[in-house]
Amino acid sequence: MTDVSGLSIAILGGTGDQGKGLARRFALAGHPVLIGSRSAQRAQEAADSVGSGATGGENAAVAAAADLVIVAVPYDGHKALLESLRSELAGKIVVDCVNPLGFDKQGAYALPVEEGSAAQQAAAVLPDSRVVAAFHHVSAVVLMDPAVDKVDLDVLVLGDDREATDTVRALADVIPGVRGVYGGRLRNAHQVEAFTANLISVNRRYKAHAGLRITDI
Repeated sequence: MTDVSGLSIAILGGTGDQGKGLARRFALAGHPVLIGSRSAQRAQEAADSVGSGATGGENAAVAAAADLVIVAVPYDGHKALLESLRSELAGKIVVDCVNPLGFDKQGAYALPVEEGSAAQQAAAVLPDSRVVAAFHHVSAVVLMDPAVDKVDLDVLVLGDDREATDTVRALADVIPGVRGVYGGRLRNAHQVEAFTANLISVNRRYKAHAGLRITDI
């Protein structure tokens, strides 16, 4: 397994629930974590709530400083943010966990993306970065719950760069209970992102925080 010890991680959108949850778990695992936001003050407040040495700053600053960057922003601001950070993200592994979803009276549903998926959109916008899709199905509630020592979850990791996907799989493994599982090329990210709508429906019906497990591997 790839050695990811000491890898510094920036989380763009780290003031949101999913971003803060991932930041908390990676910080607890001993990784330097940098939370990004448009407002450095908001980012630092989120970092203070995460604890474990996490720090905050403006998106551009943390993107430039970290070894690996996780994108956890709302989909409607996804493309514009990445376009503005193209130079800061060049040469880095960029992990996209954005789910393009809409909501109406019938619940959650997948939105169409011109490039095929949010991850493919990121790859198109960031030609000099190594884009990987992962962490779409994590429960922010579970990640933030101090009573949960182990997170019962497999993380599907998709991408076209073997070394990059191996790194992200190993990063998923540092969260107790989580396993990173290779899920195919980046062109297959659409159905992984869209499946989040199904999980939301499951969780609403059963009042749960269900994740995903892959059998027989």
